[in-house]
Amino acid sequence: MSENTTTDSTDQPTVIPVSGGGEHEVTGGYDVVIGRGLLSKLPAILGPHPYRVAIILPRALRATGDVVKSALDDAGYDAILVEIPDSEEGKHIEVASFCWQVLGQSDFTRSDAVVSVGGGAVSDLAGFVAATWLRGVRVVHMPTTLLGMVDAAVGGKTGINTAEGKNLVGSFHPPAGVLADLDTLLTLPKNEIISGLAEVVKCGFISDERILELIEENESQVTNPHSPVLRELIERAIQVKADVVTKDFKESNERHMLNYGHTLGHAIELAERYQYRHGAAVAVGMVFAAELARSVGRLDDATVERHKTILEGIGLPTSYHGDRWATLLDGIRRDKKNRGEQLRFILLEAQGSPIIYDVPDESLLFAAYQEIAD
Repeated sequence: MSENTTTDSTDQPTVIPVSGGGEHEVTGGYDVVIGRGLLSKLPAILGPHPYRVAIILPRALRATGDVVKSALDDAGYDAILVEIPDSEEGKHIEVASFCWQVLGQSDFTRSDAVVSVGGGAVSDLAGFVAATWLRGVRVVHMPTTLLGMVDAAVGGKTGINTAEGKNLVGSFHPPAGVLADLDTLLTLPKNEIISGLAEVVKCGFISDERILELIEENESQVTNPHSPVLRELIERAIQVKADVVTKDFKESNERHMLNYGHTLGHAIELAERYQYRHGAAVAVGMVFAAELARSVGRLDDATVERHKTILEGIGLPTSYHGDRWATLLDGIRRDKKNRGEQLRFILLEAQGSPIIYDVPDESLLFAAYQEIAD
C-alpha cells in the first residue's frame, strides 16, 4: 500500500478522560472520544430527552449540520440550527448576541443544551454562549478541524474577540463531552491540517517528545488524514492538554504552558485582522520564543534549530515581516498572561521543560525578533 493510501486500521474509539484536580476542580469531568463515525454517541453525552438542542455551526458546514440535526430529531430531541459566520468572523459579541436571541426565542432552559460543529472559533463562541446563557447550560463540542480537536474543543476555555485583542472576553466552562470524529478531516484542506499541526508540535515541545519524533520519522504522513500516524499525533496532543487541564483548570500555573508560542502568535493574528491562520501565527511565535530563550541563556542551539526544522518540514512559517515590530509589541502588551506592566512569555529551558519568564527589558524582545524577521 502506498503512502498516500495508508489507512487507519484502528476501529475502536479512543477515550481520553478530562477531570478536575488541584486547586480548581471540575465536577464530574468529561471524555474526549477520538475515532470515526461518532455521531451515534452524541445522544448519550447529551443525556435524557426530550429537550431542546441548539446546533451552532458556520454557514459552510450547513450540510453537516443537517445530518446532526436529523440524527438528534430521530433520537427525540428538538434540534435547531444556529448558523454563524465562518472562522474568526464568528467570534464577536454581535454573533454571541444573535445566538442568545435565538435561545431566548426558542425558550431555552437550563435543561437544554448547545452543540458546536466546526473549528476552534466555533467551539470558542458556542462554549461562551453556553457558559453565559442562564449562567451555564450543557455544551458538547464536535470539532471538524485538526486545530479544533487538539486545542479549542478540549479544556473548557471559551472566548470572543474584541478590537483590542483575541479571546480577551471569555469564561471557563467545561463541555459535557467532545467527539473528535477523524472522518471530518478527510475533506479538510491540507493547509488547515498543516495549521492544526502547529498546536500538535507545541505539545511536543512542552511535554511529549514522542510527538516530535513521530513527525521527524514520518514527515510525509503527518498531513495524511488516513494515516495512523496522524491519529496517534492527535491522541498524544489531546492527552497532553487533558493532563494539564486536569491539574490546572483555571490557568493558575501549569496551564499557562499551553500558551507556548501564543503571545507573539496572537499579536500577529491581531495585526493581520485575523486573516492569518492561527497555526501559522503560533508556529512563528514558537520560533520567536525559542530565539528569546536562547538569547537569555535558557535554551540550547540544537533545540532552537529543531523548532525550525520540524515546523518548516511540515510547511509552517518560521519568520514574519521585519517592519511590523511596533505593531506586534502593542499586541504583546495586551496578552492575558501579563501582570500590570510586566510582560510574560512561556519559554523552554529544554524540551519538556517550559517556564514562565518575566521579561526584564523590552529590548530583549526586539533583539529576538530580529532573528525571525524576514
